[in-house]
Amino acid sequence: MELYNYKIIYSVAIFVTAFFLRLLITNSLKKIQTKFGFQKARILVTNKIITVLIYITVIVVVSFIWGVDEKQLLVYVSSFLTILGIAFFAQWSILSNITAGIILFINYPVKIGDTITILEKDNNITGEIRDIGAFFITLRTPEKELITMPNAVILQKNIKYSPQPES
Repeated sequence: MELYNYKIIYSVAIFVTAFFLRLLITNSLKKIQTKFGFQKARILVTNKIITVLIYITVIVVVSFIWGVDEKQLLVYVSSFLTILGIAFFAQWSILSNITAGIILFINYPVKIGDTITILEKDNNITGEIRDIGAFFITLRTPEKELITMPNAVILQKNIKYSPQPES
């Protein structure tokens, strides 16, 4: 009976630690948003991604505490990493657009409000970035048309951009 008490205590401690870690990261992201002027939507998506990663880690650690077989967990993790690998390298899949969306949110020089030109061979597309979603980026052209493009395409094309003026 004592073994189960220790497992319960360890599990609760891990959940509490994860909760406070998530609060710490959320507060840090708010400070980063204020300091660097990131859009609120970008910070919210980053916060969601980090929260999911924290809780996936908690589930794995708690499953080890409660005696899940390492071989079974290894099969599950390797399957997940295979899917993630496909997402990074597939050109037109939904997973590649989600991955590209994460890259656009976290590490890309443009943000919502900037004007970009997507350089094509025959027809350049110019527009102001209105939204960066999980699958698509939305541009408003000078003619007030809305164009959506898959995130993976944005990462593959040459982009010329004009940052919005600092206010």
